[in-house]
Amino acid sequence: MELRFTVNGQKQVLEVEPQARLLDVLREQLGLTGAKEGCGEGECGACTVLVDNLAVNSCLVLAHQARGRSVTTVEGLAPSGKLDALQQAFIQKGAIQCGYCTPGMLMSAKALLLRKPKPTEEEIRMALAGNLCRCTGYVNILRAVQDAAGTAESGEVRKA
Repeated sequence: MELRFTVNGQKQVLEVEPQARLLDVLREQLGLTGAKEGCGEGECGACTVLVDNLAVNSCLVLAHQARGRSVTTVEGLAPSGKLDALQQAFIQKGAIQCGYCTPGMLMSAKALLLRKPKPTEEEIRMALAGNLCRCTGYVNILRAVQDAAGTAESGEVRKA
């Protein structure tokens, strides 16, 4: 079946199987491998992308559900090669360890910042609740999102 949608600002027309997941179409047909297959059940957030600026687990979305919509992957955060403020904050705050969860974390945080540019710490925690990280312990991730939002305080992020 034909799928017409926009990915990272570029209009796309693809032939996809009716049961194809958005994650597979992005990775296999478009070569956008930032979103990762983690659990395949929507539990880990490694596959998070934005659909019309809302964070979704692309492993749970059928590709045809993106018909006529706008999809943003982590690759779309730096289309000209210049890092997004959120990406830069993740680097500066040491919020990246192995990097497997990072694209999903970035996309969940980006969705939050698009709808609420100055989130509270609790709002950040809630936005990232669906993203699992086994390396960082989340403190630096919280600091990075706060820094990108301009809401970082001189004090420490409270421990979870």
